[in-house]
Amino acid sequence: MDSLLRADSRLLPVVERAAEYELQIIYTQINRDAQNAPHFVQHDFRLDARQYFNPASLVKLPTVALSLEKLNQLHVEGLTRRTPMATGTAHSCQTAAPYVVSPDSDKVNTVGNYIKRMLLVSDNQAYNRLYEFLGQGLLNQRLQQLGYRNARIVRRFAPCDTAGNRYTNPISFRDAQTSQIVYQQSAAVNRQFLSAPLGRVTKGRAYQAGGRIIQQPYDFTTANYLPLEDITNILRAILFPEATPANQRFQLTPTDYAFLRYYLHQTPHDSGYSLYQSSRYFDAYKKYLYYGRSPKAVAQPGLHIYNVVGMSHGYLADVAYFADSTRHTEFLLSAVLYVNKDGVINDGNYEYESVGLPFLAALGQQIQQYEAKRSRTYPAKLDEWFQKDVIK
Repeated sequence: MDSLLRADSRLLPVVERAAEYELQIIYTQINRDAQNAPHFVQHDFRLDARQYFNPASLVKLPTVALSLEKLNQLHVEGLTRRTPMATGTAHSCQTAAPYVVSPDSDKVNTVGNYIKRMLLVSDNQAYNRLYEFLGQGLLNQRLQQLGYRNARIVRRFAPCDTAGNRYTNPISFRDAQTSQIVYQQSAAVNRQFLSAPLGRVTKGRAYQAGGRIIQQPYDFTTANYLPLEDITNILRAILFPEATPANQRFQLTPTDYAFLRYYLHQTPHDSGYSLYQSSRYFDAYKKYLYYGRSPKAVAQPGLHIYNVVGMSHGYLADVAYFADSTRHTEFLLSAVLYVNKDGVINDGNYEYESVGLPFLAALGQQIQQYEAKRSRTYPAKLDEWFQKDVIK
C-alpha cells in the first residue's frame, strides 16, 4: 500500500502528512477461482478502529439493509418496501412525514423510496425516517449480532440531544389501493444505555455554535461511530452475500440484494428516479473515489462503482466496490481523511474541494490503474454486475 500510494505524486501531499490528515485506507483485491467464487485479500494503510472519525452518511448503508431485513422479519401480509407509510410524532425534536398520495410513485413515502433517496443523493431526512422505523435499540442490537461490536448508530441527522435520539416515532403503513392500515408501530424508547466504545472523544481546537466560536474542542463522545473496516465489511456483505459467513449475513431476499445493488451503483440521472433529474444532482454527485464529486467529470466507459459516502465536520469518506466491464477487473476501496486546517468544527471552512476530493479521485484512479495491470490466475466473470434492468 505504501509503495502504491507513493508512486503517484498527486497523493503525496496527503500521504506524507497522513497522521495530520488522519488518513485510513483499505484496498481489497478480489481473486476469482475456477468456479468464479471471489476470494478477498485486504491491504491496509494506517487502519485503526481506535482512531475516531465522524462517519456521517456512512451509517446509511447498514440502516437501509436492516430496514429491508425488518420488513422481512415482520411477516405482515401486504407490508413491503413499496407500502405507503406515515411517521407521526410523540416526543420533542421529532418531525412528521404524512401519507403522500401521488400518481408519481417516487413521491410516495415508502421504505423503498427512502432507501433510494439515501443511496442516490445521501438524503438525511430519509435516513431519519428509517432510523425511526428500526428504533435505536433494534438497530444497534442487530449490528452487535452481526459482529460489528464497535459500531454505534445512535443519532438522527437532526438537532436532537442524546436523550431525544433514544425516542422514536409512531409509524403506520397503509395499503395503497384500499387505504386500510397494514401495520402500525408504536412510539418507542431505547432504555438500554449504549456506551461510547472509544470513551471520551474530542476533536479540534474550537467549534461554532449559535453563531459563536467556542474555544474548546468539539465533543464526539455520544456521536455515531462506524469504523472503516466495519462499513467496508457491511458493503461486502451486501454485494457478496454468498461469500459472507452465515452469522454475518443480512437476512435479505435475492430481490432485496438486487434492489440495493442497483441504487448503490446508479447515478441520480441514470436511475430514472424522478426527483433527481435536475442539474443539481450531477452524475458524480456521490462518487468521490475516482471522480472527486466533480460536476464536470466524464464517466469512464465500462466502470461501475457501488458505494456509500460521508462528508461532515471536516471528515470525507468513500467506501466502494469497483467493477470494470472493459478491463474485467474488480476491487474494493475504502478511505477516510480529515481536512480541517483551522481546527474549528462546524464553521463550514473545510478543505473538501482543495484537498479531500482531489485526493480521493486520484486514489481511486491509482488503484484502478494498478488493477488493470495486475495478473490473475482466472479472469473475473462479472456479467451479473452489468445488467441494465431498472429496479423500482
